[in-house]
Amino acid sequence: MFTSFKAGEKGKIVDLSHVNHLVQRRLLDLGITEGTEVCVKCVMPFGGPIMIESCGQCIGIRRKEAVQMEVVKV
Repeated sequence: MFTSFKAGEKGKIVDLSHVNHLVQRRLLDLGITEGTEVCVKCVMPFGGPIMIESCGQCIGIRRKEAVQMEVVKV
C-alpha cells in the first residue's frame, strides 16, 4: 500500500484489481498500469491525497484509492 511509503521512496504497482473501475480507467489514461514504477513525492497529512510521480508527471491519488492498490518497494 502507498500509505506505508514515505516521500522519496520508489515502488512498483503490482495489483489494481481492488480499485474502482473508473479509477482504474483514469490511471490507465495517465499511463499508470500494473508493473509501472512510481515515486512517492508527498503524503499529505490528515488523510489527504498521496502525490506520486510516474513518467515525469505528478498525480494526486485519494487515500481511499491508494489503500486499495498493491505496491511493492523497489
